[in-house]
Amino acid sequence: MKIIESNSVPEVELPLQLKVSFKKVFCLFEKYAQEEFINHPFHSSASKMVELLEEYPELREGFSDHNLLEKYKEQIDLLLDPLFPEPLLLNEIKAATIPFSFTSFKFTDRFENILANAGEDYELKVRNFEDDSMYILVCTFILGFVYGFKVDLRRPFYFDIPDKTSGTMKYYRTNFNADFSEITPTKTAPKITEEDFKELLNNFENIELWKKKFPPNSYIFKGFGLISLFDVTSEEMLSSIKANLLAGGENLIPKLQSNLRDFYSIKDLKLGYSIFNNINSKFYDNTINKTNSLILKGTKLKCDSGYFCEAIIEKVFKNHKTFIISDVKKYGEIANNNGFYENLLNANLQSIILIPIETSNNGSLALLEIASPRAYELNSVNVNKLKDIIPVFEAAVKRTSEERQNVLEATIQENYTSIHNSVKWKFYEAAEKYHTEHQTNENAKLDEIIFSDVYPLFGQSDIKGSSNARNEAIKEDLTTQLTLAITVLEDACKSEKLPIYNELMFRVSSYLNDVEHGLSAGDEVSILDFLNREIYPVFNHIKKISNTLSQKVSVYMNRLDKNLNVVYEKRKEYENSVTLLNDKLAKFLDDKQKQAQEMFPHYFERYKTDGVEYNMYIGQSITNNKNFDSLYLYNLRLWQLKITYEMENVAFYERKNMQHDLRVASLILVHSNPMAIKFRMDEKQFDVDGAYNIRYEIIKKRIDKAHIKGTKKRLTVPGKIAIVYSQDRDAIEYLKYINFLQSKNQLGTIEFLELEDLQGVTGLKALRVEVIYQKDFDERKTITFKELIKEIES
Repeated sequence: MKIIESNSVPEVELPLQLKVSFKKVFCLFEKYAQEEFINHPFHSSASKMVELLEEYPELREGFSDHNLLEKYKEQIDLLLDPLFPEPLLLNEIKAATIPFSFTSFKFTDRFENILANAGEDYELKVRNFEDDSMYILVCTFILGFVYGFKVDLRRPFYFDIPDKTSGTMKYYRTNFNADFSEITPTKTAPKITEEDFKELLNNFENIELWKKKFPPNSYIFKGFGLISLFDVTSEEMLSSIKANLLAGGENLIPKLQSNLRDFYSIKDLKLGYSIFNNINSKFYDNTINKTNSLILKGTKLKCDSGYFCEAIIEKVFKNHKTFIISDVKKYGEIANNNGFYENLLNANLQSIILIPIETSNNGSLALLEIASPRAYELNSVNVNKLKDIIPVFEAAVKRTSEERQNVLEATIQENYTSIHNSVKWKFYEAAEKYHTEHQTNENAKLDEIIFSDVYPLFGQSDIKGSSNARNEAIKEDLTTQLTLAITVLEDACKSEKLPIYNELMFRVSSYLNDVEHGLSAGDEVSILDFLNREIYPVFNHIKKISNTLSQKVSVYMNRLDKNLNVVYEKRKEYENSVTLLNDKLAKFLDDKQKQAQEMFPHYFERYKTDGVEYNMYIGQSITNNKNFDSLYLYNLRLWQLKITYEMENVAFYERKNMQHDLRVASLILVHSNPMAIKFRMDEKQFDVDGAYNIRYEIIKKRIDKAHIKGTKKRLTVPGKIAIVYSQDRDAIEYLKYINFLQSKNQLGTIEFLELEDLQGVTGLKALRVEVIYQKDFDERKTITFKELIKEIES
């Protein structure tokens, strides 16, 4: 008899004193040993068993010393053999056990084989063992056994037992039989009343209460139990697959692969996942990890390129049916060693199952790939094991597809439309009202989206001299291109004394002279047209004269941008610098703006031009869940000035990363009167509403070109922030904010300026304040809006 006692499970405190006893088995033998059963087939053997076992009273009365299990193993085997019939020893997974102690002492042959195959270092232990839960479980056992109070707290226990043969894990659920046991209270055990029972039902988590009602060792258990194990690997894997699919995450494929290895008992089974897009007939890997597809290697392939055979295309991608290849080598012979076969062979895959799953996203098809390195391990028979799993994958794929669609829609919403999160509630409200009315009125119309009495804030960080810098870059590129053309023609003259070369050089030189003296509108187009029409045909002739000239022409052509067919070097450097600066400023502003929204919801929209400009609107009508106060407007104005200063630092220190040295000039427009903004359905964007408010839009469009009154000097210049206003009270308000930032040594000297009249706009004034750039400015360490307010309050 084999005895297994778990060493890793600590001795658990229980309300029971556990004693091993075989009294109830004795009683059965004694029953059939009586005279009334003299003619029963069991009578003779039962009489002999009673006579033999009466010599060992400990087995009847019970014992706590587990060493006696070994001492009396022969007698115990005789007692329990009727419960372990020989015909079932290789089929049933059963053992005799001491309940709640995780000690087992008699096993069927199949159970012993399973444990032997688990490895020498394996220790039989319950997976979901919990001390407190075990104590309460025993208490409920006592409630039913002793007092007749029925409480269903039965929880299945599981054993996870490795299978060395397959290299996978097997999962077993236990069933416990307590028919051969009895429980009696000791003299010190408190008697449980119905009131106690009700109190316990309402206090499951209160372990101290349970221990008060059932003190440790206050009851005596006599007997033994029988546990039967049932292989639930398939059910466990189905449950685990569901849990993993619901959890998702980056490690989803490895987790599912591990599940399927246990499910199929194939230790090196492989799982892949790819997407087939019906719209563009391309395959692509839908995950970050490009190795997830077993059959595509993360490459983009067309289904009509001969990669797949017609059978796979027809069955999998057209009819969406599962396809099984049980022997890859035989498949290769049939499919003329196509690309799919070569991929499988190179990956050492000899059998594979392809399971197509329709998604809910534009007719796309997910392809589940399950493969083995051995032929016939995956086949048309065991593919049927997947019938309960495939619906789970289908649900998960569709859910993932819908989530991806939601992400795409959210991205579109955030980047391509003007419906900002702060005002989205108003659109939902209007849409809800429309759909409700449309049920009874076919002529129902959508309400206009208008926000009244909102205060505008406008700002911009404009790249100064962008037009001149762009023109200078064009000029340098054209100069390079024309100079290269002259070089080719000069070398051609040395090989062929043709006057036409001199004439062409003269015209190219004339264009070069014009470029050096300044570009006019249309000059670039004229030059490129001349090169295409008259120079390049000559180059095609020149490169045939000799290898030297051919190389000269190649040098020229290699300097041209392949898409634009022009020298695009300085312009590219300039545009890269503009893009870099724009992206940096836009990202910084977007990140900071999210913090500002926490103070009070407000509408925000940002645009990239040669620089960044933005609009904000704040007021009671913007939000439906917070009360507006003018304090929030003042906070937002201070935030805007602070962020403008920080954006100046971002731009200043980004110069080291740009090929062109670009500077920005910052401007803030102050407007104290509330206005209304309206969502224009045709343009799908917000605009000011009302004729009076049009003046504000005119100022926004023209203010950055304004000059200081009486001079030709621009208001906006690098290194200074211009704050434009029309009412003196606005200047007084902003002077407070400037003084605060001056105290932080962030802003310097202030200028008080009047602006020249703009078309349709007069009487504008401006504060212009010097920016003091921080040494080693780090945008990640800039303070938050809340921290700024705390500084002011302190």
